Amino acid sequence: MPRLLGVDIPNDKKTVISLTYLFGVGNQTSRDICHKAGLDEDKKARDLTDEEIGRIATILERDYTVEGPLRRQVQQNIGRLRDIKSYRGMRHRLGLPVRGQRTKTNARTRKGPKKTVAGKKGVKDLR
Repeated sequence: MPRLLGVDIPNDKKTVISLTYLFGVGNQTSRDICHKAGLDEDKKARDLTDEEIGRIATILERDYTVEGPLRRQVQQNIGRLRDIKSYRGMRHRLGLPVRGQRTKTNARTRKGPKKTVAGKKGVKDLR
């Protein structure tokens, strides 16, 4: 299993698809990387030589922000929004949707599982 930037990429998938397992690399970016490295996109990841893997790693480190540094950058951006107490920062702090989605219904991914509140019980006649 080839290893790039601390991540094992799948053996039995095409190189273009395997590269998308890296955080920050999507379909178009993986195609660009293969083109710059001079690789065949249809080649399986298991068939990559050490020299080809080295070329990919060099391109990733030189031209793209991926994996650890990108995760750190995203967290710093969210922290900055929290620190300046912007609307989006407050939504992040409260664990609510940030991009204007409704919360009356849906939004379960951000809010977590339902917290059921006991409803009113009918008044019982006391004798």
